[in-house]
Amino acid sequence: MFDIGKKGTDKGQDMARNDQAPSFTPPSDAPRTSRNIAVIGPSIRIDGDLRGEEDLLIEGEVKGTVQLKEHRLLIGPQGRVKANVVANSIEVEGLTEGDLVGVERVVVRSSAQVRGNIVSPRITIEDGARFKGTIDMDAEAVEAIVGQKRSGSVAPLSSAPKAVPGPGAKPAEAAAGGKSD
Repeated sequence: MFDIGKKGTDKGQDMARNDQAPSFTPPSDAPRTSRNIAVIGPSIRIDGDLRGEEDLLIEGEVKGTVQLKEHRLLIGPQGRVKANVVANSIEVEGLTEGDLVGVERVVVRSSAQVRGNIVSPRITIEDGARFKGTIDMDAEAVEAIVGQKRSGSVAPLSSAPKAVPGPGAKPAEAAAGGKSD
């Protein structure tokens, strides 16, 4: 690269640079590992589908869908997300409107406002957080939804697969009072 001198520095010294994005701060009970994280800054607005193969911090505004199935998503204090979200781990400090599906966990911090359904085997909602929606902690429900997402569907949780009647169940017409042959 280029050697750039600066007043008050020795010839042999290089200027210090920090080209890395901020590192992700995992939840307090998660293993402590240092990772770089992609950042959507406070002045950025994204409308549409957001997919990625790395951890992500949202401090701006995202509308649409967010899919990080094998990675972490942090919605920072300034973050505003109006989207259905699927991620390995989700931590919310800002505002979200939409369904959250955490393959491993969802953490709603005390500063968060969440309007939507949460599906994850592990869920933490801190005292002071604002939440309106439903919670489903069934690992099979998570797999059913994530399986849908893998096939390209990004439908909201309300269209998730319903339970199939067991053997010996009556057809819908018979249950509704109609005749069945």
